[in-house]
Amino acid sequence: MPATRTRFTDRTDAGHRLAARLAHLRGPGTVVVALPRGGVLVAAEVAAALSAPLDICVIRKLGLPHQPELGMGAIGEDGVRVLNDQVLRPARVTPGQLAAVEARERAELERRARRYRGDRPPVDLRGRTVVVVDDGVATGSTARAACLIVRARGARRVVLAVPVAPEDWTERLGDVADELVCVATPSPFFAIGEFYADFSQTGDTEVLRHLARAAGRPAPGAGPPAAGPRPSGPPAADRELTVRAAGVRLTGRLTVPDGVRGTVVFAHGSGSSRHSPRNRRVAEELNRAGLATFLFDLLTEDEEPDRRKVFDVALLGARLTDVARALPSDPALGPPAGPALPLGLFGASTGAAAALWTAARLGDEVAAVVSRGGRPDLAGARVLAAVTAPTLLVVGGRDHEVIDLNRRAREHLRCESELAVVPHAGHLFEEPGTLDRVAELARDWFREHFGAGPGGAPS
Repeated sequence: MPATRTRFTDRTDAGHRLAARLAHLRGPGTVVVALPRGGVLVAAEVAAALSAPLDICVIRKLGLPHQPELGMGAIGEDGVRVLNDQVLRPARVTPGQLAAVEARERAELERRARRYRGDRPPVDLRGRTVVVVDDGVATGSTARAACLIVRARGARRVVLAVPVAPEDWTERLGDVADELVCVATPSPFFAIGEFYADFSQTGDTEVLRHLARAAGRPAPGAGPPAAGPRPSGPPAADRELTVRAAGVRLTGRLTVPDGVRGTVVFAHGSGSSRHSPRNRRVAEELNRAGLATFLFDLLTEDEEPDRRKVFDVALLGARLTDVARALPSDPALGPPAGPALPLGLFGASTGAAAALWTAARLGDEVAAVVSRGGRPDLAGARVLAAVTAPTLLVVGGRDHEVIDLNRRAREHLRCESELAVVPHAGHLFEEPGTLDRVAELARDWFREHFGAGPGGAPS
C-alpha cells in the first residue's frame, strides 16, 4: 500500500480524529452506538470525547455466497434486513442461497449480541441524538441497517459518523441519517482497510474490554494483575514426544511456555512435516502468547511417499483425533486433576481438512480451528456442517484457486467462521511479512476463543 493511501495509524487514531468533528454533539442527550467489532474501537474514542454512553448495534453483513467479503445486504437486531440490489442483481443470487447465508449470519448475530450484552438491556435511545459509528463505509449495507435499527428504537436524531467512506456515500445513505460525518472520502476507494496502517482483526475480548471501560465496569474475566510481563525466555518444556494414534507411533515436538493457557495441535499438509519452517514460525508466535504447541507428523516415514495417504482425510483426521485426545494427559500441560486446557487445531493444506474432521468428531472439546492456505473442501460438506468450533480460514491474496475453494467450503460451515485474505501472499506465504500476518491472525483467534485459562485469567 503506498504511504499516501494510509489515512489512519489504527482505529484508535481514527476515533480521535473523528471525535474532533463531532464536538458539536457533546451534551446529555447524546448516545454513541458502535458496530462491532472494529467500530467499537473507533466509537470508544468518540464516546469518551463526547462524555456520552456507549452501546452497540449488532449487525451482520450478508456476503455473496462465492465472494463473502462483498456485501449483498445486512441484517440486524429486531429483525431488520437490508438488501443491496446493485450487488444482488448482477450476482444472480437465488432465494435459497440468500436464505442460507442469512440463517448462518442470524445465528452469529444472536451469539454476538448475547456475548456483548449479556443480561444488560440496550441503552434507551428514545428522544435522544444517536451517533452511529463504524470504522468505515464500503457498500453501506451495514450502516443503513444500523441507522434503521436505532431509528426504530426511538432515536430523535440519527448521525452516521465514520473515519473513511467512498465519495458518493452521502448519496447512498443520506435518506437514513439526519447528519453524515466523515474524516476522509478518498478516490479511488476499494476497501476500508487500505486507509489504515493497522487494520488487524478486532476480537471479542477487546470489544468487551472497551464496552466495560466506557460503562465503568471491570472487564469480564479480569482478575488480579499478573506478576510482571508474560515470560519470553526458555519454555517450561520443549521436547520430542511420541504418541500412539490409530495403530501407529507418531513423533512430534511439544513446546509448553510458562503459565500455559491453552494447547494448539498442528496438522501439517502434503509434503510437509513437523520441521516445516512456516508452521514453526506460527508456533513460536503462539508460544510467546502463552500457548503450548504440538507439531507432529501425521504420516510415518514409510507412508509419506504414498500420495493416496497424503490426501486420505479420514486417515489423517483419525490420527489427529487420537493425538488431540492423548495430549492433555502429558504432565507438562498441568496436573491430571487440574482443569483441562482449551484445545485448538491449526491445519495447513490437507492438514486443514484433517483439523476440521477432528473438530467435527470432538465437538465442544475443540475451542477453535485455524486453517493456513488450507483445503477445507477436502473434508466434505457433511463434516463441515458438523463443526462447532469457531473456524478461521487464512488464504493468500494471490492464491486465487484456494480462495475460491475456501469460500465454497465456508458455505457449509454452521459454526462461527471468518475468511481472512492476506494481501500480496501466495500459497506458501513466502512474501515478506505475510507469514508474520498469518501468525498474528492465528494468535488472536486462539486467544479470543480460548477464553479464560486456568485460574480465571484471560488468555
